[in-house]
Amino acid sequence: MYADTLHPGEPETDASLVRRLIAAQFPRWAGLPVERIDSIGTSNTLYRLGEDMVVRLPRTAGAAEDVEKEHTWLPRLAASLPVPVPTPLGRGAPAEGFPWPWSVHRWIDGEVPVEGDVTAPEALAADLAEFVAALHRVDPAGGPPSYRSEPLAARDAATRTAIAELDGAVDAHAATAAWEEALRAPGPTGPPVWIHADLQPGNLLLARGRLCAVLDFGCAGLGDPAVDLLAAWYVLPAGARPLFRAALDVDDAAWARGRGWALSVALLELSYYRDRSPHMARVARHVIREVLLDRRP
Repeated sequence: MYADTLHPGEPETDASLVRRLIAAQFPRWAGLPVERIDSIGTSNTLYRLGEDMVVRLPRTAGAAEDVEKEHTWLPRLAASLPVPVPTPLGRGAPAEGFPWPWSVHRWIDGEVPVEGDVTAPEALAADLAEFVAALHRVDPAGGPPSYRSEPLAARDAATRTAIAELDGAVDAHAATAAWEEALRAPGPTGPPVWIHADLQPGNLLLARGRLCAVLDFGCAGLGDPAVDLLAAWYVLPAGARPLFRAALDVDDAAWARGRGWALSVALLELSYYRDRSPHMARVARHVIREVLLDRRP
């Protein structure tokens, strides 16, 4: 069993467990090689199945609840999006000591970008804007609320708690000022739209510097379109952000809310993962630094 669990109560898994689950529930794939993927994801443990599939075992009960949502909505969203998204191939049931539903998706090749250090930043900014705009245009009828569908102000207590916990690790005074600035921004004026809500490096794949796929729709649903602007600080260097903003025709209020979302998510991630996941902590520190630098004259 692998011991690198990230969350309290997370079930431990190994390739033997995956082989038993596949053999019992998807016998047509029994005998295919199974190999654990050294993934940076925090919601699912991943195993390569053969050459063109991936098994996703949820790490938490909350992530397990996303299995049905992804199987229902990913095929519907895919037709409207400019780059591939995961294709669900099978939905597994709890068994063999694994407590939750799980899934098999089509494998997608690509490279995970390094936060703020991409080879073609302007092209990637245009690609991200094209994806975001296309997703926001999808008919919202019947869509579920996003995991991040709450108003920014609803995150105030949790964000201030994270700032206090991280005092010394981050500039608490500057982070508080940046957060309060975001809270002063007017809220959205239109109805909720489809958002991905987690456009950070681990959920993107690149080929030759260009966006070639978007992964992990566990947070997706209806919400404020500004939530998807967090990609500007999570993925893009400062010089490419104006192009991303211009391509989406974002006004000052939405940009301020997007920056607030990036800051809040990164602060909570750093507070939670700094002793659990070096990668997630590094990304969160990068985002906090970029947001605070972005506010300086």
